[in-house]
Amino acid sequence: TAEDLSSGMGLFSLEPLLPQLLSFQGLALAAALLLGVLCLSARRTRRPGEPPLIKGWLPYLGEALNFQKNPLGFMKTLQKQHGDTFTVLLGGKYITFILDPFQYQSVMKNRKLSFRTFTNKLLRKAFSIKKLETNDDLNDELHICYQLLQGKSLDILTENMMQNLRQVLELHLLKATDWVMTPLLAFCNSVMFEITFTTIYGKSLAGGTKKFTTELRDDYLKFDDKFPYLVSDIPIELLGNVKSIRRKLIKNLTSEHLAKIQGWSEVVQMRQDILEKYYTLEDLEIGAHHLGFLWASVTNTIPTMFWAMYYLLQHPEAMAVLRDEIDHLLQSTGQKKGSGFPIHLTREQLDSLVYLESTILEVLRLCSFSSIFRFVQEDLTIHAEPQDYCLRKGDLVAIFPPALHYDPEIFEAPEEFRFNRFVEDGKKKTTFFKKGKKLKCYLMPFGTGASKCPGRFLAIIEIKQLLVVLLTYFDLEIIDDKPIEANCSRFLFGIRHPASDVLFRYKVKS
Repeated sequence: TAEDLSSGMGLFSLEPLLPQLLSFQGLALAAALLLGVLCLSARRTRRPGEPPLIKGWLPYLGEALNFQKNPLGFMKTLQKQHGDTFTVLLGGKYITFILDPFQYQSVMKNRKLSFRTFTNKLLRKAFSIKKLETNDDLNDELHICYQLLQGKSLDILTENMMQNLRQVLELHLLKATDWVMTPLLAFCNSVMFEITFTTIYGKSLAGGTKKFTTELRDDYLKFDDKFPYLVSDIPIELLGNVKSIRRKLIKNLTSEHLAKIQGWSEVVQMRQDILEKYYTLEDLEIGAHHLGFLWASVTNTIPTMFWAMYYLLQHPEAMAVLRDEIDHLLQSTGQKKGSGFPIHLTREQLDSLVYLESTILEVLRLCSFSSIFRFVQEDLTIHAEPQDYCLRKGDLVAIFPPALHYDPEIFEAPEEFRFNRFVEDGKKKTTFFKKGKKLKCYLMPFGTGASKCPGRFLAIIEIKQLLVVLLTYFDLEIIDDKPIEANCSRFLFGIRHPASDVLFRYKVKS
C-alpha cells in the first residue's frame, strides 16, 4: 500500500466541498484550519541556493487551484519560466518539483529523502492505519510480502484470475447474443472489482459472494471518490459520510469477516499472519490494513481498463491489429475459440503479445498523472546540472512523470494515442532519447526505485487477460462518440479517472 501511495498524493479543490463548508460546523472547522496556516505563504522566503519559489497569492492553497485546472500545462509554464527545478506551494505543502529525467535516479536514492515518513502519514489519514508510524518492524515484514506478487506466486494468481474472469464473463456470454448497451466505466467497475477481490481474497464459504462483493464495491467506490480529500489536510468531518463508509469497509475486512471467505491468495495469508503478530485478532486496524491493500489493488487498474477500452473503441484499426495478434497466438498454441472459455494463456504467452502490451503502456503514458514523493528529513544540497540546489527540512520533493510522458522530444505527437508506440521491428521498444542521450526512465506510471509499485505485474496481467477475452469473444462498439474529460480532483494521484461515463455496446461474436 505504501508503494502505491508514494506514487501519488491528492491535493484538493474546494468546489466539491462547498455544501459542507457552508454549514455552521463546517465554517467553524474551516476557520480553525485556516487560522493555523494563514501566514504560511506570507512567512516563507527563498534562501540562497534554494530553487525558485512560487507561492501564488492564496494563503495555504498557493497555486493549487491553478495547478488543478491544467496540471501539465501549468508545470510546463513553470518549467519555461524557472527551469527544471522549482518549489511550489500547493495545498499547504511546499513541494520541490524535479523535471530533469537524468536527475531522477540520484535524487530518489538520496537517503535523506524519506519514503516512509511521507507514506505512513497518508496511510493514517486515508485508512486509519496508525501503527506503521511507530513500528518499523511491522513495516519491514509487510514489505517482504510483496515477493508473493512475482515469480511462481504470480503464475498462481494469474491462473486463479483467469478462472474468476471466466466465471464472471460467462454470464455475459449467455446474455449477450444480441447487443447489450451499458456505461463503460460502470462495466469496468463491476468486472474488475469482482475479479480482483475474488482472486486476492477468495469467495464466501456460505455462498452469496456476488452480493457481498457488490455491496463492498458500492461502498468502496463512495470511499474512493473522496480519497484525494482524505489524504489532504481537510478534517474528515467535512467530507460527508466518508468516515462511516470507511468504518463499514474496515469492519467487512476484519479477521472475523475474512474468516468466512475461502481461497485467500498467498500474499493475503502472509499479510494476515504478520498482522496477527502485532495486533489482537479483534483489532479493527487489521481491517484497515486489508482496506489499504484492496484499494491499492483496484484504484488504478479500473480507470486503466476504462481508458484502454475507450481508446480501442475509438480506434478500430488498433483493435483489429490486437485481435489479429491474439488469433495468431491462439493458432500457434493449438487453441480454438469455441463456446464458453476454452482458451488458456500463460503469463509468458500474454507477455508475448507485443501490440497488446504497447497499447496498455500507451494508455499508461497518456493517463497516469501520479507524482513520486519524498519527505526532506533534514536540510541538504542536491548536486545537479547546471547548478546545485538546497532543499529545506520538512518540504516534499516530487518527480512529475507526465512532463516526461508528454515531452515531444521523447514521444512524437505526445497528445495522440498510438497503440504501436512501444513496438519496434516486431519487438517491445525500450529505447528513447532526450538531448541525444538514452533515457533510463522513459515511462513511470508505477513510480521508480525502492517505491516502485510491487503490484504492477499483477495489474498489467489482469488488464491483458480481460482485453484478450473481450477482443476474442465479443463484438464491441462505442455509442457515445464524444471526447471524455479527466476528473481533475485526482491530479498528482494515480491514473486519471474519467469525469463522465460513456455508453458502449457488446455482443457475442457469431
